[in-house]
Amino acid sequence: MIWHTQGSGKSIVMVLLAKWILENKPNARVVIVTDRDELDKQIEGVFTAASHPMTRASSGRDLMTQLGQATPRLLCSLVHKFGRKGVDDFEQFIKDLEAQPCLTVGEIFVFVDECHRTQSGKLHRTMKALMPNAVFIGFTGTPLLKQDKQTSLEVFGGYIHTYKFSEGVEDGVVLDLIYEARDIDQRLGSEDKIDTWFDVKTRGLNDWQKAALREQWGTMQNVLSSRSRMDRVVEDIIFDFSVKPRLSNERGNAILVASSIYEACKYFELFQKTPFKGKCAVITSYNPQAKDITLEDTGANTETDKESIYTSYTTLLKNTGMANTEAYEDHAKKMFKDQPVNMKLLVVVDKLLTGFDAPSCTYLYIDKKMQDHGLFQAICRTNRLDGEDKDFGYVVDYKDLFKKVENAIAVYTSELDHSSGGVDPEILLQDRMTRGRERLDNALEAIAMLCEPVAPPKGELEHIHYFCGNTEIPEDLKAHETQRAALYKATVALVRAYANIADELGNAGYNETDIKRINKDLDSYLKLREIIRNAAGESLDLKAYEADMRHLIDTYIEADAPRKISPFDDMPLLDLIVKTGIANAINSLPDGLKGNKNAVAETIENNVRSKIIKEHLNDPAYYDKMSAILDEIIKFRKEQAENYEEYLKKIAELARRVEAGQAENTPEQLDTPGLRALYNNLRPKAAADPSLAYAGVAQDPMLDLAIRIDETVKQTRPDGWRGVQAKENVIKAALYGILQDVTEVERIFLIIEKQREY
Repeated sequence: MIWHTQGSGKSIVMVLLAKWILENKPNARVVIVTDRDELDKQIEGVFTAASHPMTRASSGRDLMTQLGQATPRLLCSLVHKFGRKGVDDFEQFIKDLEAQPCLTVGEIFVFVDECHRTQSGKLHRTMKALMPNAVFIGFTGTPLLKQDKQTSLEVFGGYIHTYKFSEGVEDGVVLDLIYEARDIDQRLGSEDKIDTWFDVKTRGLNDWQKAALREQWGTMQNVLSSRSRMDRVVEDIIFDFSVKPRLSNERGNAILVASSIYEACKYFELFQKTPFKGKCAVITSYNPQAKDITLEDTGANTETDKESIYTSYTTLLKNTGMANTEAYEDHAKKMFKDQPVNMKLLVVVDKLLTGFDAPSCTYLYIDKKMQDHGLFQAICRTNRLDGEDKDFGYVVDYKDLFKKVENAIAVYTSELDHSSGGVDPEILLQDRMTRGRERLDNALEAIAMLCEPVAPPKGELEHIHYFCGNTEIPEDLKAHETQRAALYKATVALVRAYANIADELGNAGYNETDIKRINKDLDSYLKLREIIRNAAGESLDLKAYEADMRHLIDTYIEADAPRKISPFDDMPLLDLIVKTGIANAINSLPDGLKGNKNAVAETIENNVRSKIIKEHLNDPAYYDKMSAILDEIIKFRKEQAENYEEYLKKIAELARRVEAGQAENTPEQLDTPGLRALYNNLRPKAAADPSLAYAGVAQDPMLDLAIRIDETVKQTRPDGWRGVQAKENVIKAALYGILQDVTEVERIFLIIEKQREY
């Protein structure tokens, strides 16, 4: 496997590696396999742009036909094209393929993109059975979390090379991320009205059905999709576009992640009533078809969620004149990438959160519960380089995912092989199948024990009697509710345990007889659950209640304007001190710090020290001076603990000086950072003694020297000189003509190298 972090050029590595293989191995063939059409098109585009056109396979059969010929040498395919519908016995299907693999010409290398996803299941096993002699190289932009690692390491082996997120940021290949959590308080406008509504609407339902309805619609998910709350999110985003850098100057744009297609459509409709009309699109891949709503009509003059989605999309396609969803989405994505001023916002659910690179994308608004790979890949949509005015990717979170973001960043900057804590990965590798089998066996045993008391011959009627009671006794159905709830819960546990290792029952140690028995038992228990639900009258079609529940949520749940809840807002602490003053900066610290003077002090000092270290090479003399002043202030704090207010004044003043990067009495001729750095570092005495700083032009001939060096560098520097020795020597030679000292040339050259203006 090759793990190169999101946005660092993984596709380019594929191109270079494929090019090297094809040039150095005359009989080699390279197949690029992806799991999404978006990625498939992107990979093809990258190879074509690099003058390596490739052939896209239209189906699995087409791919194998082409591999059975000597050409083409470079192909790409979707992994799903290796699947085969209607396979009842997958293990036998694989055995048949392995006995008679496809005949391929040449030495086959298969590059599997995003190898932590679907390629580790049935489809991947099919690929390997079809091409048993191929070399498989897995590429991923995300590290393998433990649950993925267990499977992927078995399939691909270890890492060939890793390039982590933190390394990409440090090298300037991708941007760092700034996170901001925003909370929208919601409250019930009238609890009495809601209770009355619920009682009237559910009068014909039993307790179990009422509980099911309460559970579905009382979840936070539905509360958080109230119309009032969505209005607040829309207003919040519109406001950001008028005040935030990159958004307000129309160089950048944003993606909003919604929790469902229904919510995405509602958000889109809300944005159409704002200045974003015509400059916003919804991307979900949903294609409206009449069959989607044929069973949705409840007889009332209201829409279910599916009907609402269908109406939104048919209206959208009609208004845009697009033939289908694919054409509409392709147009919107192109506009988003090429004309951010004309396509400000994309509303998505799952699509575009991986494999979609748009450098203009600067903000990601998350209104969906996410974690692990999905969360990290999503927030990395914003970290692509796009000119000097894009310093960070911004993540605005409306679902309080801060801990999950922290954990994701920690994981993605760690070495993952052995540092993820807990049980050693190798032990988990050996243990995974054993644990999966143990869980499935336990689930089967639990549901069997639950049904054990059913009277012989244990047919449908006996099960109904046991779980529903005697229909002649009115209280019996209620009395047996506990047994039914236990059955429903045990069936869910069985389905989940089975799904975890369904593709690998043979590898888990089950023989063919066991597998047939397990599949038969699973089927019978699922049928039993439906029989009992129907017998108890507990099969509840919730569609008839959807529109009423939506009206309830939109009418009675009120949302406040978003408020920021992240510890430091969206600016570094040093900026807070400089722009808003020390008091506001301290108030922005987490509550646990505010009451501890030493903790506050050390937090501020660490921020100042970090800035000094970061900027030191730009102007060593100036920042050495700032570092010395910081040391004095820390000493003052420790020696005069009672004079805390004076300490805060001193540290606030230092923070302003560090952030400014120059002294207040700087000569006006030094009007660029480069000139100031040259001047400061040509004057070692002034650097050592702050009292001598900027003594005045008449007393300081070094001012003329700094200006002369500045003009000389600007006149002699070749294009692209950094890192090219011959070009760097041109500048050094010009410096030597002025300084006449090799050591001094090397010292000053390091200062010049760090100045962007040169």
